[in-house]
Amino acid sequence: MAVGKSFAATERTVPTRARERASYDEATVHAILDEGYVCHLGFVREGAPVVLPTLYGRVGDRLYVHGSTGSRPLRMAGGQEADPGLPVCVTVTHVDGLVLAKSAFHHSINYRSVVVHGTAHQVTDEEEKKAALDALVDHVLPGRAADSRPANAKELAATAVLRLDLREVSAKLRTGGPSDEPEDQSLPYWTGVLPVSPVYGAPIPADDLAPGTPEPAYLSAR
Repeated sequence: MAVGKSFAATERTVPTRARERASYDEATVHAILDEGYVCHLGFVREGAPVVLPTLYGRVGDRLYVHGSTGSRPLRMAGGQEADPGLPVCVTVTHVDGLVLAKSAFHHSINYRSVVVHGTAHQVTDEEEKKAALDALVDHVLPGRAADSRPANAKELAATAVLRLDLREVSAKLRTGGPSDEPEDQSLPYWTGVLPVSPVYGAPIPADDLAPGTPEPAYLSAR
């Protein structure tokens, strides 16, 4: 049986609790990243931690994070290839279920998460930037980049993208039911898992959508 590629465990990617839930499998990490839309970008500014939610996209072993040219992390990351970049931590989390135990202490959630440590750099190459922005759009809704007008020169100048290589990465997952104490088994409380999953509603056309404009297949599939 072939063994998949794995990321090397480091001091920063080995959890201090529940180490058995950690995974460094590349396919697992990619799957968790590909299913999400929003990441939390953490960095240090003037000695204090800052965490910002933002959109991201993955291309191979590289993350692209969207931002404005005036945003703090983009300014701190620099705009030249020789700049040292910005040390960051990026997290993505999915909640899959609420775990209800007999005791309050053992309540939990089933989840899948990825934590990425590294140094982010601002994308300065125009072609890479265009490809990154397409990846960001398609990450949210595959097929949409080709079905919309690409950014023009003015929009490209107002948009910034951070690049972060996936090197120091770990996933962490919890599955299954509650872990009750043996002495609590006879307590008269309901116990189990309440599944959680995202639900898409019916698409709502824009007020100025031309009559007869067909709904894209990639949208109907949602």
